[in-house]
Amino acid sequence: MDELESKLVENPVVSAVSPSSASNTTQKTPEELVARSIAPVKREFLRPPPVRPCSSVNHEGAISDTKDKSARSAVDKEKKSKRQLKRERRQHQKSALNICPEVARTGDVNSCPYSDNCRFSHDMEAFLAQKLDDLEGECPFMSADEPCPYGLSCRFFNTHRNGVPAGMKNSRRRSSEVNGLSKDVQKLLWKNKKKFPNADAKLKALGLLGRANLKSKNLEEKEVDQLVLTNSHVTNGDGCTNFTNDTDAKVEISAKVAEEDGISETSAHDEDPPLKKPKCVADECCPGGAEDEGDRVIENAVCESSIEPEPEASADIMLPEDDRSLKLHPRERKIIDFREKLYLAPLTTVGNLPFRRVCKFLGADITCGEMAMCTNLLQGQASEWALLRRHSSEDLFGVQICGSYPDTVARAVELIDQECTVDFIDINMGCPIDIVVNKGAGSALLTKPMRMKSIIEAASGTMDKPLTVKVRTAYFEGKNRIHSLIADIDCWGASAVTIHGRSRQQRYSKLADWEYVYQCARKAPDALPIIGNGDIFSYEDWNRHKADCPELSTCMIARGALVKPWLFTEIKEQRHWDISSGERLNILKDFVRFGLQHWGSDTKGVETTRRFLLEWLSYTCRYIPVGLLDVIPQRLNWRPPSYYGRDELETLMVSDSAADWIRISEMLLGKVPEGFTFAPKHKSNAYDRAENG
Repeated sequence: MDELESKLVENPVVSAVSPSSASNTTQKTPEELVARSIAPVKREFLRPPPVRPCSSVNHEGAISDTKDKSARSAVDKEKKSKRQLKRERRQHQKSALNICPEVARTGDVNSCPYSDNCRFSHDMEAFLAQKLDDLEGECPFMSADEPCPYGLSCRFFNTHRNGVPAGMKNSRRRSSEVNGLSKDVQKLLWKNKKKFPNADAKLKALGLLGRANLKSKNLEEKEVDQLVLTNSHVTNGDGCTNFTNDTDAKVEISAKVAEEDGISETSAHDEDPPLKKPKCVADECCPGGAEDEGDRVIENAVCESSIEPEPEASADIMLPEDDRSLKLHPRERKIIDFREKLYLAPLTTVGNLPFRRVCKFLGADITCGEMAMCTNLLQGQASEWALLRRHSSEDLFGVQICGSYPDTVARAVELIDQECTVDFIDINMGCPIDIVVNKGAGSALLTKPMRMKSIIEAASGTMDKPLTVKVRTAYFEGKNRIHSLIADIDCWGASAVTIHGRSRQQRYSKLADWEYVYQCARKAPDALPIIGNGDIFSYEDWNRHKADCPELSTCMIARGALVKPWLFTEIKEQRHWDISSGERLNILKDFVRFGLQHWGSDTKGVETTRRFLLEWLSYTCRYIPVGLLDVIPQRLNWRPPSYYGRDELETLMVSDSAADWIRISEMLLGKVPEGFTFAPKHKSNAYDRAENG
């Protein structure tokens, strides 16, 4: 720590957490500050807000010089054509800095199987002449039995004990990681030749395979969803909903779809004789449906099985009756006991494998990978498949996927079931991001109960592993509706439901509505575990939610884990941990070590680790040490004033300046490259509005 302290003295911290006035804060009592969602920091640690450079913001509200430079560089990059960018990438690959991975591993120029046709450089002397200086510390792969897989390109090469042995084969870079996509399967996905027999058979049984066209499909679902939303629904004895609508209205919908497609009912029946309607999954688990002819017509629409696929479309799909009888019913699948387990939520960008390893070390029981888009998985995108990777320490692990239609979700589920080792698959039906919602996925599905039903039925019937669903209370604020669908989600085949206590319109503003989460948990069937989510930031929050609603199986921890990952330790040990700056730095060191093992110890891996470390530091700076507060515990929506830490390192860690985050990264990963800039990918609006709380 002596070297670290000397660096801090040479570069004192110049920024603070918030521009709030310290004088206004000291004039109010802690109770008044808490009422206004301002963190009640002890007076001896408060300080005036720092003086920002004049170039940061001018009187007319212009952006800072740094932002101007980043904006101009982004514009210049956009002006370049794709061909020019591709040419620049290839030239960069051929440069001496990008040595062939095989040559770097073995130290032998002749070891590359591509020889002169290799995309990378084979000039070891030029590479060593331009290579950046080695970093301080030990190579993260030295603990393994085999040598470092990066050889000469490793930024810790001077710590290698045996150098680079000639003829070394691929070492155990990821021996503790699984769920990689094989090249053979990736090529089949690229060529659109991958077969999905289980998914297609289930889609065929549900009548979702071989629709006339996407236009008629969207029209029918839109009209049926509107009928579901506007008409009343009756709950039967098993808790499932039988939607009762007018038969004449349903006939009008069918006629409208047929007219839109340019097909009359007579011609359609002449060309394709009606086939036997497959039995709906909802009928199997929810007996006692409507008995009159009108209700049966509506039931056909709810089951989405009114149209059978053409024989040519599924001629290669055969599901013998014996195989169908051996298929596990949703009730007979493996059940995961979520009760009382600490569940780390799937977190975009920051919830990567190294971060999950940190949380697992600090006490998390269940981990889940970042949300992956089904369409990207089915296209074989390596970057999307990287989100599914699993470490051996994750003993109870699931992956989260997101899709708009039952066919893409079902096929993605079958692909993951074949290629990955997971304990459960979670479908995200609550993501509020615009790019996801605009494609009809995420929170957009909350307005389409028919689409939700089709996706859950198709996905749950494709695999034998548990299928869970994550939702929000509603799409629009003040119009909660999950309580009316919770029993149906159980009938459709879900093994558990996670409810985030906010609507899509709220995003992350205001506090989560836990009373509504309790209402849904009490209304849910006994066999369906309900997991609550939202604003858990201390063991007291955890205890209160469990005591107020025993029907909750457990609570999911999301942003609280980003700000202080030791929250899992606090819950298990039932204490408020006044963690020191040195202990926090050790957690960051663990993350860096895990990141180098995951992304690599070469220059590219180091900078990738740095980028994800900076993304995480943009959240950890929101933590206020327990010893600095007049009132504990800290609430997630508190806006911190400007304050000092108890030492220089703690003051640096609470800074909201990206320059200070970069300084922390330089302590762990060395100097940043020339021209390096960073802007957080995510900016939560949790502190931006006065009404939050």
